Amino acid sequence: MTQASHTQTDEFEVPSARRPGHIAIIMDGNGRWAAGHDRSRSEGHRAGAQAARRIVQECGTLGIGALTLYSFSMENWKRPAEEVGALMSLLLEYLPQERDELVEKNVRFQVIGARDGLDDDVVREIELTEQATRGCTGLHLVLAINYSSRHEITHAARRIAESVRRGELDVDSITEDTVSAHLYTDGIPDPDLLIRTSGEHRVSNYLLWQISYSEIHVTDLFWPDFDPAALREAIRDYAGRQRRYGAVEAD
Repeated sequence: MTQASHTQTDEFEVPSARRPGHIAIIMDGNGRWAAGHDRSRSEGHRAGAQAARRIVQECGTLGIGALTLYSFSMENWKRPAEEVGALMSLLLEYLPQERDELVEKNVRFQVIGARDGLDDDVVREIELTEQATRGCTGLHLVLAINYSSRHEITHAARRIAESVRRGELDVDSITEDTVSAHLYTDGIPDPDLLIRTSGEHRVSNYLLWQISYSEIHVTDLFWPDFDPAALREAIRDYAGRQRRYGAVEAD
């Protein structure tokens, strides 16, 4: 996967080498934003979808390699049926609308999560968009839909166990790379930066394996209010940190 290219100066003071290659975002606060604006939760999710579109565009401008958005968790099925239906309708609306522009902007689209829990029409639109953008080499946009990190890791463990049972894999040869290769995110670099909106300080069963060494940035902004300026502030925060991966800073 290559980083998104841009032909003009993006006028951002953080050098490209200091920017995160992969940003993961927990898009939280649509419902509270809606309540604060006297709107329905469905309208809050629509505003959140518009915010996502802005951030995808900004990541392309800044040359970010990958962006993973927590769009719908397995736990979200517990929400009222009307709200779940509105979220799925947004997918059915936005995927066909955005498909051509994703190709035009050289954005590769991918969904991670359990597809067997989704309606056939949603899966069809996901697959059509993935197929249309498969050859794109710019920003790698990943949506986590019907996703649970614990489920992902459990699923990976079962696949590895089945390979051992069939004699295709030796137990002693199982490494961290083996586990990573059996996750939904196989082939995608681990996130450098995890952003959570709405001021909550938890990771909510999101990319638990992959964010082991990610830097975390929490903002009090609700997701619909998260804009390119807020993204750039998060990147500034990231760029000012010293990443040591468990080591000590050299003298």
